[in-house]
Amino acid sequence: MEFATEANPTSPSPPLQKSKVRVSSLHIPSLHRFQFTPLIIFLVLILKFSTATSISSPSSQIPYAKYCNHVVPASAPTVKLGDYAQPEIRTAYFAGGGRILGQQNLQSIPNSPKSLSFHTWNIYRTEADRIFKLEASLTLRGPRFFGLLGNSTHRKLRLVHYRPPRIPVRRSEAQFMLSGFWSSASGRICMVGSGLNYLASHNVVLMLNYPNSSTITTALVNGTLQSLDTSDGSNYFEPISILGVSMMNYQYTLIDKEIGNGGFSAYDKVENLNRNFESGRDVCRAIRSASRLNSFELNYISDCDTVNCNPLGSSARILPAYVSFNEIECSDNGRFRYLLDLSNLSYNYVRYFSFNPNLTLVAEGAWDRKKQRLALVACRIFNLTESLVKGSVGDCSIRLTLSLPATLSLRNRSTIVGQIWSNGSTNDSGYFGKLVFHSSANGNLKREGLKYDYTETDSVRRSCMNKMTGKGKRGTYPDGYSSDMRFDMTVKNTKGQRAFGYSSPLSVGDEFYRPFARFSSLSESAVLVNNSHGTVLNISYVMSFTPPYDFKLGGDVSSTKPVDISAEGIYDVKTGVLCMIGCRHVRLLNKTLRQENSLDCEILVNLQYSPLNANDGSHVKGTIESTRSKADPLYFERLELLSNSIYTRQASESIWRMDLEITMVLVSNTLACILVGLQLFHVKKHPNILPFISVVMLIVLTLAHMVPLLLNFEALFLANRNRQNVFIDSGGWLEVNEVLVRVITMIAFLLQFRLLQLTWSARVGDESHKKLWVSDKKVLYLSLPLYIAGGLIAFFVHQWKYSHKTYQQRFFWGDLKSYAGLVLDGYLLPQIVFNLFCDSKEMALAAPFYIGTTIVRFLPHAYDLYRAHSSTWNLYNIYANPRMDYYSTAWDVIICCGGLLCAVLVYFQQRFGGRCFLPKRYRESYAYEKVPVATGE
Repeated sequence: MEFATEANPTSPSPPLQKSKVRVSSLHIPSLHRFQFTPLIIFLVLILKFSTATSISSPSSQIPYAKYCNHVVPASAPTVKLGDYAQPEIRTAYFAGGGRILGQQNLQSIPNSPKSLSFHTWNIYRTEADRIFKLEASLTLRGPRFFGLLGNSTHRKLRLVHYRPPRIPVRRSEAQFMLSGFWSSASGRICMVGSGLNYLASHNVVLMLNYPNSSTITTALVNGTLQSLDTSDGSNYFEPISILGVSMMNYQYTLIDKEIGNGGFSAYDKVENLNRNFESGRDVCRAIRSASRLNSFELNYISDCDTVNCNPLGSSARILPAYVSFNEIECSDNGRFRYLLDLSNLSYNYVRYFSFNPNLTLVAEGAWDRKKQRLALVACRIFNLTESLVKGSVGDCSIRLTLSLPATLSLRNRSTIVGQIWSNGSTNDSGYFGKLVFHSSANGNLKREGLKYDYTETDSVRRSCMNKMTGKGKRGTYPDGYSSDMRFDMTVKNTKGQRAFGYSSPLSVGDEFYRPFARFSSLSESAVLVNNSHGTVLNISYVMSFTPPYDFKLGGDVSSTKPVDISAEGIYDVKTGVLCMIGCRHVRLLNKTLRQENSLDCEILVNLQYSPLNANDGSHVKGTIESTRSKADPLYFERLELLSNSIYTRQASESIWRMDLEITMVLVSNTLACILVGLQLFHVKKHPNILPFISVVMLIVLTLAHMVPLLLNFEALFLANRNRQNVFIDSGGWLEVNEVLVRVITMIAFLLQFRLLQLTWSARVGDESHKKLWVSDKKVLYLSLPLYIAGGLIAFFVHQWKYSHKTYQQRFFWGDLKSYAGLVLDGYLLPQIVFNLFCDSKEMALAAPFYIGTTIVRFLPHAYDLYRAHSSTWNLYNIYANPRMDYYSTAWDVIICCGGLLCAVLVYFQQRFGGRCFLPKRYRESYAYEKVPVATGE
């Protein structure tokens, strides 16, 4: 939000005059959970704007002099400053505040600390020298918590690399609008104000120590936020202590001195350096990109049993496994400021503008363009108590260097490498052993000038070429440069445990893999392994999967999660066979409590791609095997690999097929409406035939339209606010078509219900139709046990079929729906039995109605027969859904023939009588009449 305050420069000293707040942008924290149309969003914004413009600044009602004059004396503002440097805190931590944040009993995300930001909206020069008036906002954010995934409506087409939707999280937040003064001479800030939204009645005073300039040892900002309410008041909260990092006039002192003293000269001869970085901002972008999701892995070189290995100090409770670079400042002249977060978590969970001072080093550095390295000096944070008021920086004996390699290989996939060491003596209290760090092995940095070096070509030939001969089926397989080469995968061990992940090429030939950009022609860019195999390409892969906690890879090795495998090998385009040697990083914890990364490169990966026109959903099958002996601690049992993705061609065809099926659903439902309308027109033209329609049949048809409406009532009328829609290609219309289907289904239901009402009324209003009621009761007595018996048979078949499965109830409901579809397929059966009992030959059903409805019912089965024998692979069934009816070759034939038989029987019944198909002796109906008796008179 942007706030502009109208202030009178000549206004007297406090109490401050009222000012108006003008809001130019609005933050709606929960907007992502709602599905608004653009018009609704526009109306909401207009309403918020019109409301906000009439709100007076709450801080103007709080007497500044009473709470702050002893800290920074108030002074009348004179001139509003534009580009003047102003106090700001983007990276801060706070202690306390649980009462106003309303933290809930949820599981917090690891390494997601509390954070605070302080932003100055306006700064004014005042009549007093070096005293400035400030208008600012202070925002406190509590730890993030695990949330729940909403429903997801999408086409389920994962073309290549599937990344699950981000998990929504709940985070408490409190915001205050403040007004006060800052003395650049003393570095003190004092401000008063009130909260926003539910904290509007909370009045506070903020006191900060924010010097006009700082160095690495004076860069921390300390302060408190206190409630102005009495301790027994409902709005009171305990003082909140603040520890942040200054953003004003920072002076780089230690790094220049250390470079001048040759503190980094021991690493002057580092080889394999990328020489394409001209400016420090390029380095900033590279580090920012590398640490965006994953932290850098630490490897302990020293013996941690004889020397301290912890950069956080010997008193630290954890031995960190990862370091992340959280940027504070990146200048054009190649100067950097970072917060180095050290933890045991590989994922950098949204640490933007936050840090945990207990696990953080403060660093400043410079980019050496000549030596192509980033040199850093880091300091620890001391005097940390629960209140954090006395937090300070000290012990700046920590040194780091960071460089960016020019080439990648199987054993070195890191795009950023570096070292951390202490320049003190072993007797110093802050001394620790040397560490090295590197970026994730599966990083996605394809910078200019970066190359991939195939170092295992000879080993791959010996291990793989004999496995590729004669393998694969005839057909066309994906070329190595297409997006079909990467896929989501399921990994299964010998115990049947499953893990999920992805696999993607890193380089193909001498080019890095870019799935959505066509490379140069195959003959120009491919590096051929053997002239006799002109279709064989060098290829490298990144493979990663996240196993569950009890997933065992063998031995006592604790694998890093997710499990990352770097691989390189050869791919034969003619047979679709991919054979590679792989390496995985395994984190070991040895007896000396030293953590180090062990590189296990005795892994063989074999993959078989299916042809592009394959009919099954899994286009990749393969294995991951260890070639070590079973006694080796790094040995693991064979893993089976199966892809969860489909080819791009299959995805396009499946999208076309889904659009076709949606159209067929709309057409079928529309035809159902038209056919019922024709029947209504028929009974209107011949009202005397209404009583001769079976009520049981009409009830079956009415329920067939009513039940889907009841189950999907929310989808028709209400916007589910927790839904997350993912549309691919033309999938944006999927939800629109869904609503159309519901609307047409409702129309069909209303028409069918009207027909039932007319039939019922025609019977009730005439006493002569009691015989017809008796016939319908007989139909009910006969059909109801028949339906129940069929349901029991379906239940027992289900129990026998899924006796070894769990969650049988869920499977049974699917079978029950399919059985309901079978009952609906035989909707004419009650009418046939009704005609049989009452021996009716009335034209009760219009021929277009029962013939057309029968065709509509068996069209899905005819389509299923076509779909089963079609070469096109289909991902998801919308029309002819097996969960809504019985679909198989046998059932399709049986149901189609049965539907035609029922329609033929109704036709003959209405033409020749209800018992026309019975033997002649059963066709006669007997009735007794009174015969006049002669009296003899």
